[in-house]
Amino acid sequence: MGRLMSIDFGRRRCGIAATDTLRIVANGVATVETGRLIEFVKQYVAAESVDAVIVGFPTTMRGENSESVKYLTPVINRLKKEIAPTEVIYYDERFTSVLAHRAMLDGGMKKMDRRDKAIVDEISATIILNDFLQSRLYEELKTKNKDI
Repeated sequence: MGRLMSIDFGRRRCGIAATDTLRIVANGVATVETGRLIEFVKQYVAAESVDAVIVGFPTTMRGENSESVKYLTPVINRLKKEIAPTEVIYYDERFTSVLAHRAMLDGGMKKMDRRDKAIVDEISATIILNDFLQSRLYEELKTKNKDI
């Protein structure tokens, strides 16, 4: 069984998280500049067994695509080609930044550290992946692909 990886996409930087090989828990991996995202993911997928990449998909409170989608779509389409046959799955990322800030507060992180947006992005990617692991979509993925 391979890992699952997640991306919290941003116009400047992206948070990256991945599961352990048993897919019990997700952990932050890194925060990378968006311009380096594809190369980073390609290297990670080459070094680790990754079955799927979960990409946080930005939507509004009404469930409509947010403005960020126009920046995300071309990059992720290119990523899909670069890491094929590894599956890329979109997953709703609403409230992940809010949850990341809450986790930082609850964890006792100092105020100056909470201002570091790179940390927020990495925590957001971890939240996306943990939510995905608990979702019905993950169960469907496991059923569809017995090897995942």
